[in-house]
Amino acid sequence: MKKIVFPLLSILLISKAAIAQESAMQNWHMLDYSKDSVYGISADKAYDSLLKGKTSQKIIVAVIDAGADTTQEDLKNVLWHNPKEKPGDGLDNDNDGYKDDYYGWNFLGGKSDTSNVTKDSYVVDRVYFRFKDKFQNIKNISEVKPKDLDDYKEWLRAKDIELNEQSPQAKDAKDLQQALSFLPKVQDFSQLLSKDTFTLTDVNTYLPADQRSGAIKQLYSTLFNRAPAGTTNIQLPNAINTTIDSLKKASVLPDTAPIDFRARVVKDNYQDFKDKFYGNKNISAGDVMHGTHVSGIIGAERNNGLGINGIADNVSLMELRAVPDGDEHDKDIAEAVRFAVDHGAKVINMSFGKPLSPQRKWVEDAFKYAQQHDVLLVHAAGNDGKDVSQPIDFPTQYFMKDSTKSFDNMITVGASGPIEPMLVAYFSNFSPNSVDVFAPGVEIYSTLPGKSEYGPLSGTSMASPVVAGMAAVLRSYFPALKAAQIKKIIMQSVTPIDFPVINPATGETVTMKSLCVAGGIANLYNAVKLAEQITKNNKS
Repeated sequence: MKKIVFPLLSILLISKAAIAQESAMQNWHMLDYSKDSVYGISADKAYDSLLKGKTSQKIIVAVIDAGADTTQEDLKNVLWHNPKEKPGDGLDNDNDGYKDDYYGWNFLGGKSDTSNVTKDSYVVDRVYFRFKDKFQNIKNISEVKPKDLDDYKEWLRAKDIELNEQSPQAKDAKDLQQALSFLPKVQDFSQLLSKDTFTLTDVNTYLPADQRSGAIKQLYSTLFNRAPAGTTNIQLPNAINTTIDSLKKASVLPDTAPIDFRARVVKDNYQDFKDKFYGNKNISAGDVMHGTHVSGIIGAERNNGLGINGIADNVSLMELRAVPDGDEHDKDIAEAVRFAVDHGAKVINMSFGKPLSPQRKWVEDAFKYAQQHDVLLVHAAGNDGKDVSQPIDFPTQYFMKDSTKSFDNMITVGASGPIEPMLVAYFSNFSPNSVDVFAPGVEIYSTLPGKSEYGPLSGTSMASPVVAGMAAVLRSYFPALKAAQIKKIIMQSVTPIDFPVINPATGETVTMKSLCVAGGIANLYNAVKLAEQITKNNKS
């Protein structure tokens, strides 16, 4: 079931004046609240004052994503080039095990550059069917052998997600629940219709006067069409809740195992982590929109008179293709992290995630490797509009054996919008302990595939590279600072949010501190000031 998407959903919460203000600012995420009245990261302010005239060193940022368009005009001059590799000669010039790894590497490729994984399966399906025959007849956990206990618990989690989140019925129920949660915010629709009680017929005949009223009409139309004929607005919540309950009861487990797309193409021994020299050099295979957009946010060439300005001004973007149309595989992510570390990256952006991690240890060991080499990991919190405290999403900053410990070189980012009524993006995951900070992630304008294509996208996938770009700036201008210090600086220098915000899961007003550790929006100007002070103190 396709997820219900309301392109104008956030408009339900803001005024016409605010809409006009927002639409006029393609680069709103770079702006400053005190000057521009939007909650950007104050990047322009930082460059115009604090960083003007200062020297910096080039920082390599690895982008683990779906690949990128190497011909994009605003990216081609800032893409990483392996200094020890001669492009296109078919040789492994630097003897690192990867032939022609000039821009990075494609961990979703076969031996030929034209053989690549694009569509892939979902991890919940993979785990459920992997252990189905082994565990489906277990009635009590006492029947499980000690050596199989972890696998059994993973299978139970996959089974629960299949029934309550992944099945078409469960997804439909979740989408309806989210739509229903917006009704209390638009009760003024009866005033627009001049009726206290109305039905679908009244909604269909209403002609919207502006974007906001059009979004309200869309919302009511969607919900009324899922309720019995003749339902009134008064009866609508109960009718939709009845539909939601019916969908949940009708949810069933899948009966067909997913196709192993990756095995067909890559042909490595997936269960052997030492079998790592697989893939190919084609980092532009398949649909590269997501990775191209993410890359532009971090470091699109600044002040070149083209398109946009990225956040970081002295950056080299290493493209690592490891995220397919589906869920990524732990081995590919772990290998990509290690590749990035071994080839000099100091920041790694990870705009991906999933609910299960079958080979979690491989990923955790790669994160430890990054920690040992002083590399900062920046991760998107996810777009399910839920609390990710428990159960956690993956990859996670928490250790397997001790969930009270976490990596000091990893920062998890939620998505924010430009103005107060929509400050917390309705789709953003959150947590008072598992999400560190929020950053702009709504309608972020950036590079798209094609020589001169640009456009806006929304998601925590966009918020994460905002913070990765900030981290690159800090590491570039203050190279003595360590990854753990950069994380602390970003979290301690936020624009604090001391007014109530909306919880994406419940629609209730809450404190920002209840949604993220830092309790605010990442701010580059503040971060640079704090970095300057720390650097000064370290020298004295």
